[in-house]
Order: sequence, then structure tokens, then C-alpha cells
Amino acid sequence: MAAEPITPIDVAAIRRDFPVLEKPTRAGKRLVFLDSAASSQKPRPVLEAMTGFYETEYANIHRGVYELAEASTARYEGARARTARFIGASSPNEVIFTKNATEGINLVARSWGGANLGPGDAVVLTQLEHHADIVPWFQLQAEKGFEIRWIPITADAQLDLTDLDRLLDGAKLVGLTAMSNVTGTLTPVRRITDAAHAAGALVLVDACQLVPHVATDVAALGADFAAFSAHKMCGPSGIGVLWGREALLDAAPPFLGGGGMILDVTLEGFTPGALPAKFEAGTPPIAEAVGLHAAIEYLDAIGMERIREHEVTLTGYALRTLTERLGDRLTIHGPAEPAARGGVLSLALADVHAHDVSQVLDEHGVCIRPGHHCAKPLMRVLGTNATARASFYVYNDTDDVDCLAEALEAAADFFAF
Repeated sequence: MAAEPITPIDVAAIRRDFPVLEKPTRAGKRLVFLDSAASSQKPRPVLEAMTGFYETEYANIHRGVYELAEASTARYEGARARTARFIGASSPNEVIFTKNATEGINLVARSWGGANLGPGDAVVLTQLEHHADIVPWFQLQAEKGFEIRWIPITADAQLDLTDLDRLLDGAKLVGLTAMSNVTGTLTPVRRITDAAHAAGALVLVDACQLVPHVATDVAALGADFAAFSAHKMCGPSGIGVLWGREALLDAAPPFLGGGGMILDVTLEGFTPGALPAKFEAGTPPIAEAVGLHAAIEYLDAIGMERIREHEVTLTGYALRTLTERLGDRLTIHGPAEPAARGGVLSLALADVHAHDVSQVLDEHGVCIRPGHHCAKPLMRVLGTNATARASFYVYNDTDDVDCLAEALEAAADFFAF
């Protein structure tokens, strides 16, 4: 039986949920926000949930026994349980709230890695990785003396797995982005996790670009750890999520010390608390957790399958439109097939620097991000210092792509080539 067609999302209705999109630019242009890979905009339900919480329920959590504190604690732990369901975690205890995904990856490096890596071991990373999944391993390598190996990429920015078995030989962990923040490449996570486990290695998935755009089940991915941030999925900044298999988190030592993460402290030492408190020292991002909960509800109400279908269609339209209108003046890095990538387009306009392109686009109300996107090793592989990156989300449609194309043509004309 054929699958039922997915009902397209109503972008016009969704846009009305985002107050910032109603605000014209300084030049009086309609705001065309194409920088969601850096951070998404926030819908009214998220803003209202956080404001209402601050106005009527806020108190510190896990400490007071008065009504307000108990209500605040319930909202915070409710957000944890909702997040666990959203990503298919087997228990809320596997969900650790962090400051952001970067902190989550550092937690794995310092806690699990500090306890388990040493000379003779290897960590395998890919050339697609964000600095957040590179620098912590270099920092730890300087202390522990293990080897770092790299999975290369092909000409169209796919992972080249030809040598995967050799790279995994003796490895203890693989650090892997599920979707590149530069090329949009969707990586074969399950294939790599299966191979890594067969070789005796664990897998840490950078899911920052995946979770906001694709229905994510950590069990289906076969991952051991995964990290993502709320601010890329219509939620607030200041809160990230580290998911890890409960047995692994339970065995790992605490990352930070302080209030809230202990069972007991004496003059001789301390005993850490149980999960998840063990990894949440100090006052956590309480209102931000409420905002994350609201963001998950918002995305689920739209439907993650519908979001993915919309972005594949929109990305295909963008690839065709930009190629037809700008031809060989424009290079688009990454896979040519829309289904093989997310809605992230890293662009190079002839010999014009990405920052100059971005500045001209800003005059047309089009917001993109120029730079190396915290992925300098990948930039070197691509043979460039920077790209102009346009990225799509639920509030973007073909009219935004048309505005992008027109602005890029204007930039080409301005620089007269």
C-alpha cells in the first residue's frame, strides 16, 4: 500500500507566529531570515510560555518545598520528560540539560573521555565537524596522548567511508555530525554507529542541525551520546541537551562540581547524586527548559515529517533557482540531491568575498551568515576561507528563495563581473 502523501505546511500561517518576521528592515524591506542554521527565530508560544512562567511560577528548583518551588520543579522536570519523548530516549534520566550543545560535547570529552582514553587509543572525527566536536578532543589529547583520526569527504561533501574499517581499528570513540552546518550533508549515522560498535567504539553524534529539521530517534541512530541546542529549534538560547545511554552516564564521573549534583559532602570528600542531577551542578536554565518544552510542542504540532518534506522541496527549488539564475557565477557546496542534505546552502559568488556578499544582501533585507561557520578544517578542504550561508526553516518559502536569488544577482551586478 502506498504511503499517504504528507500535507504541506502552511508557511503563511507559521510566519504569523514569529513577531520578528513582521518587522521591516531599516531600508523598509520585508525581512527574509535565512540564518536558522546559526539560530532560529522564536514563535509566540515559546515567548509566551517563558514570560508566563516568569510571571506566575518561577522559583529555584529541587530545593524549596513551598508551592511555587514545587510548581517550578514540575515544569523543569516536565521539560526533561518531554525532551526524552521527542528524541526517543528510554528514560528522562538520559537527558542532561546543559548550557548548549558545545557544553554537552565537552562534558562527554572531559567526563567519559577523561576516564577512558589514553595512549594507544584513538578518537575518529570527520572533516565535516564543527569546532565544538574538534577542539575538546585536541584539548584532551594534549593531556591523555591518544590519536585523532579523520574520515575524509568526497568532492560533493559526502563522507568517504572507503577506509572506515582501518580508521576504526583500535578506536574508542567516533565524533560525528548528523548534518553538516556548512554543506547540509546528511551523514549515514546508522552505518557508522554499527561499524563503530562492531569495532568496540562508542559514537557521539552532533545532532544540532538534525533535531530541529528531521524526526530524530536516538535508538534508531544507534548512538551512545547525542548533543543539540534549543536555540536552533525555535527554543531559547542558554539551554542545550546531552543525551547519553544511562549506563554510560551512570559510570562516568561528574563534569562540574557544586550545588545540586551531590548526594553528600563531608570534610573528606563527596558522593555525587544520581542521574540526571549528577551532571547539572548549580542553578540550571529553568525558564529556558520551559521554553524548550514549548518549542518541542510547537514543532510536533506542525509535524517533523512535514517539516522535513517542506525543507527538501524548498532546498530543491533553491538549488534549481539559484543555478538557473546565476549559472557558473555561483558555487553551491555540498550534495546535489536535495534528499541527501538539509536546508543549508553554502555559497560562493565568483571572486566576491562572502562578507561582501552578505553586506549587499542585507541591503535587500536578506539575512545570511558569512564566514567559516566554526568549521575551519572543512573550509580548508573546500579550498576557501569563507562561504555565504543561507539556511531554511519552517517560516521560509519559495518567495524567500526568490528574494535570495534577486539579491545575489544584485551583488553580482554591484561587483561588476
